[in-house]
Amino acid sequence: MKVRIRKSSTKRARKGGFRSRQKTAGGRKVNKRQRKRHGAI
Repeated sequence: MKVRIRKSSTKRARKGGFRSRQKTAGGRKVNKRQRKRHGAI
């Protein structure tokens, strides 16, 4: 039997979105890296 996983886009955005990344030093580093890769987000 397969387990159906209901993925919530709201929860996902809260967990790993831009704003939640800005809250930690490591996350800011990630955002900086993304900005370098793609230009301004």
